[in-house]
Amino acid sequence: MSEEIKRYIRVDHAGEYGAERIYAGQLAVLGRGPKGDLLRHMLAQETVHKEAFEALMAERRARPTAMLPFWHVAGFALGAITAAMGERAAMACTVAVEETIDAHYAAQRDALGVDEAGLAGTIEAFRLEELEHRDIGLENGAEQAPAYKLLSGLIRFGCKAAIRISERL
Repeated sequence: MSEEIKRYIRVDHAGEYGAERIYAGQLAVLGRGPKGDLLRHMLAQETVHKEAFEALMAERRARPTAMLPFWHVAGFALGAITAAMGERAAMACTVAVEETIDAHYAAQRDALGVDEAGLAGTIEAFRLEELEHRDIGLENGAEQAPAYKLLSGLIRFGCKAAIRISERL
């Protein structure tokens, strides 16, 4: 198996792990409010994604990123901080993260050959669920968050940096 495929699995696991932590942070702040059920729904899907990549890591002998302890804290903090800024900021976070992951997954899917059709199918199925999360964020006021463009840009930058770091470490 190529190192590239192992890197895909490693970074995708890291991303799903981070997304799970973001939603956990948002739930810690907003879980009892009107957005709690939406956040729990998205968290449940991210957990399924993470567990699928954990199984692929075991099957394909890919190691997790060395950054998991940092992503554990950083993901939760991002979720909790944006939720503390308000429901719309939490939804803005969701949109920024999920749009970044959509582009990342689409690039991976397109790069995979026919011999990796199963992995490409998994990535595509998860990409579609990430787009569902983006749409939930947009339907729930993400773009009305204070300083939406700035907040979104910072989160996108952080996500892209996390992807690059997790690919290498």
